[in-house]
Amino acid sequence: MSGDTGTLYGVGLGPGDPELTTIKAARLVRDADVIAYHSARHGRSIARRIAEPHLSGTAIEEPLVYPVTTETTDHPGGYQGAIDEFYGEAAARLAAHLDAGRDVVVLAEGDPLFYGSYMHMHKRLAVRYRTEVVPGVTSISGAAAALGQPLVERDEVLTVLPGTLPRDELARRLADTDSAAVLKLGRTFTTVRDALADAGTLDRARYVERATMDGQRTGKLSDVDPGGVPYFAIALVPGEVASAVPGDHGPGAVADERHSRGTGGSEGHGGAPGLGEVVVVGTGPAGRDWLTPQVAAALSVADDLVGYGPYLDRVPPNPRQVRHPSDNRVEAERAAHALDLAASGRRVAVVSAGDPGVFAMATAVLEVASGPKYRDVGVRVLPGLSAAQAVAAAAGAPLGHDHAMISLSDRLKPWDVVAARLAAVAAADLAIAIYNPRSKARPWQVGAARDVLLEHRAPDTPVVLGRDVGGPGERLVVTTLAELDPEQVDMRTLVIVGSSTTRVVERDGGPVVFTPRHYGTGTTTG
Repeated sequence: MSGDTGTLYGVGLGPGDPELTTIKAARLVRDADVIAYHSARHGRSIARRIAEPHLSGTAIEEPLVYPVTTETTDHPGGYQGAIDEFYGEAAARLAAHLDAGRDVVVLAEGDPLFYGSYMHMHKRLAVRYRTEVVPGVTSISGAAAALGQPLVERDEVLTVLPGTLPRDELARRLADTDSAAVLKLGRTFTTVRDALADAGTLDRARYVERATMDGQRTGKLSDVDPGGVPYFAIALVPGEVASAVPGDHGPGAVADERHSRGTGGSEGHGGAPGLGEVVVVGTGPAGRDWLTPQVAAALSVADDLVGYGPYLDRVPPNPRQVRHPSDNRVEAERAAHALDLAASGRRVAVVSAGDPGVFAMATAVLEVASGPKYRDVGVRVLPGLSAAQAVAAAAGAPLGHDHAMISLSDRLKPWDVVAARLAAVAAADLAIAIYNPRSKARPWQVGAARDVLLEHRAPDTPVVLGRDVGGPGERLVVTTLAELDPEQVDMRTLVIVGSSTTRVVERDGGPVVFTPRHYGTGTTTG
């Protein structure tokens, strides 16, 4: 292969609609030095017609006109001899351009390597020249789309067959597969129809003529008049699973009933009592990057979203879903509302930030659901990445050993209990993640908590302040217990207080905080 030769491109143009031509195919057609395409003697090329909107008008055109199609020939080698000679001569014509350094684009309907004429050029030239094949949408894909009909589902098998096979062979293969596409109809239509009947699949067979082109026609294959079937027609036999509609049991239900069935109203999951459920989800500490696939899937199928307004705002809007925002201090009422919706048949997602089981909505929902009224309502809890995990990871690994999580809020428990628990975990030498450290109504508690901890911890104990980690307002501060300034803390800040073994190491990117897993002995455990 010479370095100064041109490149051969086999370019798939799709089944007929020029808008189904890929961007790459359109670019190569526009920039080509030579455009080659096959045609019958009449000179009209479907491939060229599809590509016409993308032609520059400056390329050399090489029509490759078949000497015969279906008629007889006096060639010494018969039909096959005439065709083989033609392919050899066509390849030589294209090779002359490639040798001259010109890039040659061979146009192909559908996909170049799927029952296409291009493959005969490929076999003869790809071993000698740089070659690239650009795939295209196949006629099978175009026909299935025209029907709006899935062909296979789950473990079903699709078999592609040429209609030129003998009737017995076609029937055998059709009977042995779940789904089939039969190409090259035209004069073979009657044989294909009879083979479908022999295989017992004629009732499921669908007919598509000129898929995605002007004059497209679809319908039941058994209703088609054999007299006018063109070569560019296809028979599809959808798999029984793929063609079944939930609630319907007849094959072919999708194709036959897709226009008569409604798209569904506001009933969501069906509106029938007993079908709904509540899923309590955690969206993580910030944006979509922190959302687990499991939670994303639950949110995607929900009919209703229930939660604190700012947390609901983190979920992208979907007009199919109903949102029920509420104040942050009405957990029990919010839980009851979600359970009532689920009892009526709705799929309800209760949205928490961080992890729903860490100072969030999971406990409130489960507590309300434990009453006899909601005994039959399903409740699931899906975890999320907690604020403590996010802040700890941003700082290093300050929670790498034993630790505790404590909320400073005294709205649901008295401050005396909070202070006693702080003293207990400090005396136990645990690292501590402190939630809800400060609000406008509770500006004094950070300082009070610091004073309690200093009774049991050294003044130089490392402290991490993490605010809006993962969000646009992210701020991370590493300080010490003695220097902890309450004014640097607000409700969106999580405070991590280290243990006696927590270390701060300066690295190029700044301080890294971690608590070793060994304790006292210096031995790392598994």
